Formats: sequence, structure tokens, C-alpha cells
Amino acid sequence: MTKNILVPIDGSPQSDDALDYAFEEFSDADITVLNVIDPIDAGYSAPVGMPGGSEEWYQNATEQSEALFEDAQAKADEFGIELASAHEMGRPARTIVEYAEEHDFDQIVMGSHGRSGVSRILLGSVAETVVRRATVPVTVVR
Repeated sequence: MTKNILVPIDGSPQSDDALDYAFEEFSDADITVLNVIDPIDAGYSAPVGMPGGSEEWYQNATEQSEALFEDAQAKADEFGIELASAHEMGRPARTIVEYAEEHDFDQIVMGSHGRSGVSRILLGSVAETVVRRATVPVTVVR
């Protein structure tokens, strides 16, 4: 039976390492990359007082997701792997766990952290939360 592997990606070196690990360790699995668009980021980057600012922010975030997927597929091509991809809106840890449960993934492979410094302290560790809440095995790549 083919395993279904979920790899959350955010463009960080850690998520790139997790994707490489998934390609090397699960070359015969179905691999899906997931990018979570965090609405909290809109508060930091959306234009203030600009009509349609939230729509513009969401469009930019979606385009960034698509660019991440293209980069991931280019890397997957080196391994002869065809990726599935999805982007979801929500808080990253919760969204990753819910997506894995709703789509019957067998395992999650993710980077140790995608944020650093003050942001990581304030928001907590996404990987740590996923490890604690996921109902499937989680491999954290450092």
C-alpha cells in the first residue's frame, strides 16, 4: 500500500530540508506539499486603509504559495516524483494537523522551524504543536 506523506512548506531552509528528506526516504509514496497562509501575517503586511487591501494581500499570499509549489516540483523532478499541492488559510499548526486528518495522511514530515527570533518566541513552535496534536507520526527534520 502506498503511503501518503504530507510535507508542510514555507520557503524556509528547514522546510526545504524536510522536503529533501521526504524525497529520499519516501520516494515510492504519494507526497503532498501544503502551504498554510496565516491570516495573522495580513496584519503585518496588508495595506492599511486601502480599499481591497485584504483581497490584495490574499492574492499575493496565494501567488507566493504557487511559487513555493513550483520550486518544490522542480526539486521533485530531480527525483522523478510528481507532487500534489494545496494551500490553506489558517493558523499553521492547527491547519496542518486538521489537513492531515481530513485527507488521511499516514505521516507528516516537516522542518524543525520556519520562523526565528522574536516571532518564534511569540508564536511558539509550529513543529512542536504539530508533534503534540497530530494523530499520525510526525518526522521533524533539523
